[in-house]
Amino acid sequence: MELNRKINKENLKTIQSWIDQCPDGGTVSIPAGTWLSGPLHLKSNLTLYLEEGSKILFSNRPEDYLPVVFTRWEGVECFNYSPLIYAKDCEHITISGPGTLDGNGSAWWHWKKLQQNAADRLIWAESRGIAPKDRIFATEADALRPSFMQFIDCHNLILRDFTITNGPQWTIHPVYCSDVTARNLTVLTGGPNTDGFNPDSCENVLIEDCTFSTGDDCIAINSGLNEDGWRVNRLCRNIEIRNCHFNGGHASVAIGSGMSGGIENIHVHDCEITQSERGIRVKSMRGRGGYVKNLRFERITMKQIDEEAIQISMNYGSSTSIPASDKAPVFEDIAFCDVTCAHAKRGIELTGLPESPLRNVHLTRCALRGDLPDKREYVESKENEV
Repeated sequence: MELNRKINKENLKTIQSWIDQCPDGGTVSIPAGTWLSGPLHLKSNLTLYLEEGSKILFSNRPEDYLPVVFTRWEGVECFNYSPLIYAKDCEHITISGPGTLDGNGSAWWHWKKLQQNAADRLIWAESRGIAPKDRIFATEADALRPSFMQFIDCHNLILRDFTITNGPQWTIHPVYCSDVTARNLTVLTGGPNTDGFNPDSCENVLIEDCTFSTGDDCIAINSGLNEDGWRVNRLCRNIEIRNCHFNGGHASVAIGSGMSGGIENIHVHDCEITQSERGIRVKSMRGRGGYVKNLRFERITMKQIDEEAIQISMNYGSSTSIPASDKAPVFEDIAFCDVTCAHAKRGIELTGLPESPLRNVHLTRCALRGDLPDKREYVESKENEV
């Protein structure tokens, strides 16, 4: 049976009512057809199965994502619109099946031009220690877009086989989660800041056999922003990305710039990048603090890269808001092996800071063809066999 597409509150609650009524350990199956929905709040020991030919089309009305919920918005805790799919303090959740999740994101994307005032107020609040419970947004004037799918303090998550498209902002966004598996996903986004997968202060995450084409970074690994990242103090670590295909976006795999809680033990291997603005990007800036260490990139092929095939830079200049301090980050122990690029504007850029140079960056059997010469500034203990 296909849901009536007329927007009314009862239609928007249909799938949520099935979730609420589902017994512990049960499965909610979405039949073929287009199903209009408001936000879906999941619970422990639940499987949401998207049958062949099914699509959940989420409402494009911001008021349907109220009341506010606790969230992390670009690395800072606050209360804002509910993500389209949301779970907090849950375990053993599976979303699977060959269907599609459609976030109706074009209705939200113009907020990118309207969000700066609220983003500045949020950064001001976190820099002065104002409690997250008092950082309340969720108005159209604030224009802080929600993530498509956000899990907070959840464990044992499986995301498998579905297509997810057109999110308002970050697409798949686990926060403070552990033991997360994403397998055989297709992530297609086109709007601003629509990163594909954002492990945020998470541990033990596996992303494999996935296809990404996004409007921002395909995968972006973070751990909190500035003072709020230091306050929460939760690492992002033990992340493995393998056998994935990337096409389009700002970077195929990005680490940072929100890395104030620390990032370590990241392994990316056996991946293909068809086209991207940048291939592999590790980014930060003064004011972030934190550290990035123990990164390994192996057996990665790139074809057409508009800027740098590999960029490691502490001079990131495109942050939504400017940090309130000048605390320098630390980057160290980063290795590339058997990484190739057929064509880029520049093969590699390594840029540290005078007070915090890059340390122990190793390249082995890497062939990165660029029009411009490689760039290196404030780099210590590098060993290159290119």
